[in-house]
Amino acid sequence: MKLEFWFEFGSTYSYPSAMRIEELVTQSGVSLVWKPFLLGPIFKSQGWSDSPFNLYPAKGNYMWRDLERICRNRELEFRKPTVFPRNGLLAARVACRFSEQDWIAEFVRNVFCANFQLDKDISNRNVVKSCLPLSVEESESILSESETEHSKALLRNNSNMAVELGIFGAPSFIVGNELFWGDDRLEQAIEWSKQ
Repeated sequence: MKLEFWFEFGSTYSYPSAMRIEELVTQSGVSLVWKPFLLGPIFKSQGWSDSPFNLYPAKGNYMWRDLERICRNRELEFRKPTVFPRNGLLAARVACRFSEQDWIAEFVRNVFCANFQLDKDISNRNVVKSCLPLSVEESESILSESETEHSKALLRNNSNMAVELGIFGAPSFIVGNELFWGDDRLEQAIEWSKQ
């Protein structure tokens, strides 16, 4: 069975999931589907003008410390971004348009590393370009394709589908009709997909 990984490049808890999901599903023999989407419209529909981690300081303080612990336990480098949440729109369009390419997993990890390890502005075209594990010419072509109306529509469709599926945060994992939310549910989602 397939496991759909619904993630947002600005999402803190999507970061540790993105860094380990490919290895875990490969070990389990599960098929992985990359599903980038945007949380902004979902938050807006709930009446939030910003990330709930910014709107509710106690929740935000807990999240940053929790993420530090998770990354430390997994020996994963982490630096709190100076801007949160960052705009991952272009990177999401790339990931959506080219989700089935063999380089997509590396690209996704590179973008998360740029944001949560190197504190780079992932809305910057050159930063996104540097995350593509391809030649300069190929990378430029991919970015141009990702800025077309077709690619923009693909990401909008993913974000609309996330709402229809009942997704309210990232990371989320869909297996059949089952929704699993949060990095701490990744292993459970993988086990479910093996049934």
